[in-house]
Amino acid sequence: MSAPPVQAPPAAELELARVREQIERIDRSIVQLVAERVRLARELVPVKGALGMPTLDPPREAAVVRRASALARDAGVPEEDVRYVFWHLVGLCRRVQMMEDE
Repeated sequence: MSAPPVQAPPAAELELARVREQIERIDRSIVQLVAERVRLARELVPVKGALGMPTLDPPREAAVVRRASALARDAGVPEEDVRYVFWHLVGLCRRVQMMEDE
């Protein structure tokens, strides 16, 4: 037999709802920022073309990830996890640019 569930105090439930609402607000902001980054990546395609630059720039991509890693270190966030996220973000923008370049 299991013990009956413990009833959380109302203040704890309110705090849980408050924090979850903040997390959801941040999630919306993150998605909006990703969308903005993708839009800007699309804008780069004709600019790079006009400059005779290749669409893909692996050294630049690596520099972006290194910069994000340093920012993560400064913010006290695990660098490896931030690098993982940024490599995926860079990959997303790369795919968008390649589609625009076709």
